[in-house]
Order: sequence, then structure tokens, then C-alpha cells
Amino acid sequence: MSYGDQPIVIKKVKKVVGGGHHGGAWKVAYADFVTAMMAFFLLMWLINTTSPEQKRGIADYFAPASVSEVTSGSGGILSGTALGDKGDKSAGSMSIMQKLSPEAPPNSTDGGKSSKGGPSDQTQDAKQAAAQRESDQFQSAAESLRQAMQDMPELSELSKQMIVDQTPEGLRIQLVDQEGRAMFDQSSTRPNERARILLRAVAKVINQRHNRVTISGHTSATPVGQPKSGDDWQLSAARANASRTVLQEAGVQPDRVYQVSGKAASDPLYPDDPTLPGNRRITIVLLRESPVLPPNAHP
Repeated sequence: MSYGDQPIVIKKVKKVVGGGHHGGAWKVAYADFVTAMMAFFLLMWLINTTSPEQKRGIADYFAPASVSEVTSGSGGILSGTALGDKGDKSAGSMSIMQKLSPEAPPNSTDGGKSSKGGPSDQTQDAKQAAAQRESDQFQSAAESLRQAMQDMPELSELSKQMIVDQTPEGLRIQLVDQEGRAMFDQSSTRPNERARILLRAVAKVINQRHNRVTISGHTSATPVGQPKSGDDWQLSAARANASRTVLQEAGVQPDRVYQVSGKAASDPLYPDDPTLPGNRRITIVLLRESPVLPPNAHP
């Protein structure tokens, strides 16, 4: 066989693109999937950590503000705004922007500054601090009065007839009757020696403060079936006025007395039994207020 008579053999080679079992295209798809999942979880985390106000602001930022809500022919953001008196005016676009803009916080002012920490809050804080300071001073005065009654023999046995507490009006000191230990003789307006000792002790506490005081007298109710010995209103008022006289004799200035009143049996200390002797008492209150200024002083 000659050289030209040899058979021609054609070899077909199959070229494999890439490598691996299925090539490398799956890596790109997997990378896209992982990126999408990371973005998804990042979005979920951001949604979970943002406040409702921040979410509203984000929604307003992505809102299509250019969409026209009017029926004008332009359909643009200007909504066919014209300079003339007729036609769709700029109020249409302004209403859209105002509707889509985030709402201002409730504590903001026109100047863009928060009202927190303003003059009104500072005034309120100052009032609270002054009230707390006055309460502490009242507490100190009450403790000094109790200590004085324990140190003095003539007052220690009378300590059970004095009740000291704080009320919204101020420091209240009550001198109450006990069975067999009355402050006034029956139907009498003159305080006995026991009452005078207690009133002089109270005067020392009043003189340590600058607050005005109120003095009120109280009587007990008359038991059912027994006749009244007199007018309880006049009796309680007269006893309160007599207590005022003793306080002034002990050094309390007359201008410190704000009110003297008689309440009869209208405000019992023991409402369950208005006839108890403890309802007969003298109540002295140091009022919560600014110090009394001299007559010729100016604020």
C-alpha cells in the first residue's frame, strides 16, 4: 500500500470546561445564596433593634415623594403649580411633603430644641428640693422635741399626751387629753399647769423655725342621752386662743400666728368613737411656706 493509500483517522477530543464533578458554576450560586442570607439576617437584626420612630423615619425616607396625589395633567412633583390664581397651586405639593415628612417629637419646640431641662423643669426641681429640705427640717424639729421631753423629768411623763407628725400642711403637734389627764378643766377655757408645760415646750420648737403657725381647738362629742354643758364651738375656739396666749408668753411672736380656730367635735382624732377623751386636744401646725418677712422688708 502506498503512502497515499493509507486510511485517514479522525480523532474527536471532548473538552471539559472547568473542573470538579459538576464544574465551578455552583460556587457562584452558593456565594450569591450566602450573601443574600447574610443580608436577610442583617436586615432582621436592624428591624429588631430600631425603635418605632426610627422605622417610621426609614419608611418616610424611601416613600415615593414624587408621586402626585392630585388629578392635574402634569403628574409631576410640582403638580401643575402655577403663579396665577387659578389651577392647581403649590399647596398640593406642600400637603404631600407634610404628610410624608416624619412627625416632630412631642417635647420639641419651634426652635428645634427639646423642652427637657427647660426653665419650667428647673423651677419644678427647685420646688421639690425646697420641699424636701423643709421636710428634713421639720423632722429634725420633731426629733428635738421628743428628745427634750425624754430629757426633762416634768415632760417625760407627759410624752404620751403629745403626737407629732408631718402632714401636707406642715409639722403638726397635737396635745391630747387622756383619761384622768386633761389639758383643761371641764367646761373651762384656762389651760392647767400640765398644758402650760407642754405648750412652753412646743414654743421652743416654734422659735427655732420661721414658719407661721395655726392653732385649733377640738372637743369630744357628747355621749348619746347626756345633755351638753355648753357651746362646743365657742369652747374649742376659746381654748385655742388661750393656748395662743401661752405660746406668746413663751416667746412666740404675734405675727407668727396665722390662724386661731375652734372646730368643736367636727374633726375627731378617733372617728370610730368621737366620745373618747383623746378627741379633746389642741392642734398646732407649723405651715409649709416661706419665712415671714418683717413689716418693713421688701422681697
